[in-house]
Amino acid sequence: MGKTNPGRFFEDYRLGDVIRHAVPRTVAEGERALYHALYPARHALYSSDEFASACGLEGSPLDDLLAFHVVFGKTVPDVSLNAVANLGYAQGRWIRPVYPGDTLRSESEVIGLKQNSNGKSGVVYVRTRGFNQMDEVVLDYVRWVMVRKRDLDAPAPETVIPELAQVVAPDDLVIPEGLTFENYDFELAGEPHRWGDYEIGEKIDHVDGVTIEEAEHMIATRLWQNTAKVHFDATFREDGRRLIYGGHVISMARALSFNGLANAQMIVALNGGAHANPCFAGDTIKVWSEVLDKAETGVPDIGAIRLRLVATKQGAGEFAYKGADGKYLPEVLLDLDYWALMPI
Repeated sequence: MGKTNPGRFFEDYRLGDVIRHAVPRTVAEGERALYHALYPARHALYSSDEFASACGLEGSPLDDLLAFHVVFGKTVPDVSLNAVANLGYAQGRWIRPVYPGDTLRSESEVIGLKQNSNGKSGVVYVRTRGFNQMDEVVLDYVRWVMVRKRDLDAPAPETVIPELAQVVAPDDLVIPEGLTFENYDFELAGEPHRWGDYEIGEKIDHVDGVTIEEAEHMIATRLWQNTAKVHFDATFREDGRRLIYGGHVISMARALSFNGLANAQMIVALNGGAHANPCFAGDTIKVWSEVLDKAETGVPDIGAIRLRLVATKQGAGEFAYKGADGKYLPEVLLDLDYWALMPI
């Protein structure tokens, strides 16, 4: 007794705490193969060393969201093991590509706390940074999580809600060193559409759908060592169902968006995101995107495109995601706002 870790509860967090998460993880080519087996991911920059080399990189990086999942998974035992729900993301930036052979570790700082009015749980805000083996930051982001209290009589902390920018400014987007789309091969990438072909306000139905399987979700959460009880333990929820990891929905939605956005090659920022409703095995995910903004990057042949990615179950409600009351429609699973790089 006393040697096992029950995870942190809401009253265990203190503003300013910095948590160095176990366990560092070296990612290899097998990671890419598993990722592409789990999701229909086809973006050329992440599929071909030759294509990536022609774009000025040393080789094909691992998918941006794969790096995100590895960094995120490290944080779960310390941040969201006893979570009721992962509520949102903000101010995420991919700083450096992650390549096979890199070793990733994670570190989080508690930047906000707010006890819920029911006194049974509270919201914890953390800023997480992922580092490679050279202690270089590869990505950072803010997320907030609703966490249970262990002791309902524990006093509520002072409420501190961090001020978070709604959008990562285009000037703060990091273009990977050497990246160029000067010799970009649109035919091999899969679509002819350039940055200039997209208009702000345009909506794209990505057509394809995928039905979520329990087995794939279990492989994904184990692959990234995500130990949150709601994903593994069917007795943890009153309805006896395991929640599908929100990151699984994000990756599935991003992969499905290839049809119509094949040239949105690199995700460089996460402006905001919400897991609007729970996802369970048997749900069929369909997605659509809206072009929210466009920006030049300072690199002549690379443009930034800001996209809203919406995933719905069973594809209900064409291009709709919120009702007249401003609340998410019940069929909406994900609302993700991100910047990607695209050839001009």
